[in-house]
Order: sequence, then structure tokens, then C-alpha cells
Amino acid sequence: MRTSIAIPVWVLVCFVVGLTASYFQREALALWYPILEKSSLTPPNIVFPIVWSILYLLMGISVGLVIGSGHPHRRAVMWIFIVQLVLNFMWSILFFYMRNPLWGLIDIVLLDVVVLLYMARSYSVHRAASYLFVPYVLWLVIATYLNGYILMNN
Repeated sequence: MRTSIAIPVWVLVCFVVGLTASYFQREALALWYPILEKSSLTPPNIVFPIVWSILYLLMGISVGLVIGSGHPHRRAVMWIFIVQLVLNFMWSILFFYMRNPLWGLIDIVLLDVVVLLYMARSYSVHRAASYLFVPYVLWLVIATYLNGYILMNN
């Protein structure tokens, strides 16, 4: 698949996954999440959709670059990307929909590992694709901490 096609297709896929996940978060965000004891480092609620929009855009561009690269390992890297996208989606289900911070923490730690694996493997396929995941890793470090804080304090 050409990069000029792969990038917009995968950006759209990432946004669809994000929008679908947000559907499963709505009730918990209104009724459950506000009453939880949260870290003082928790960003204001408005920050989350802004950051996730940027991250989904970068994720789609990244995998689009990998797929369009023509590199012989691009399919293996694409599958790692898909696994991280599924884990990303499942976190919303586990943490918000099921209201289970423990399962959310298990999922997000796995997500951290798979995202780092994607970065490592995509580096040899397309360096920019790997670098585009740096903001995602930084956000996941914060999200993992926040999830752990909620688990320990609620």
C-alpha cells in the first residue's frame, strides 16, 4: 500500500478506535470517575481528548509510514501496532466500562511494553515512524502512574 493511502486510512482507523472507546467511557466519566481519589498530577478533563486526538493522529501517521515503506519487516511491525491498538482500546473497557483499575493497570502495563516493542521494531523500518511514538510513550507513563494511583487509593 502506498504511503499516501496508508496514512489517511490508518489515521481514520485510529480515530474510529478512539471514538468507539470514548463511547464505553461516557457513563463512568459522568458517574464513577469524578468520585475517585485522584493524584494531584491528574490533568484537567479537557486535556484528555486533546492529547488523545494528537496521539491518534501520530499513531496513524506512524503505522502508515511503516506500511508504505516497502520494507520486508513492515507486516510484522504492523501486527505489533494492531496489538497495541487493541490493548489501547481494551484499557477503556477494563478501566472505565468495567470500572476495574486493577485490570486497567495490567492492560496498560502490557500496552507500555508493546508500544516500546513497536518503537524498537519500527525504527529499522522507518525511523520517523518510531519517533512519532515518543509522545505516546510519555503520555502512557503518565497514564500508567494515574491508573496505579487510582488503584492504590480507591
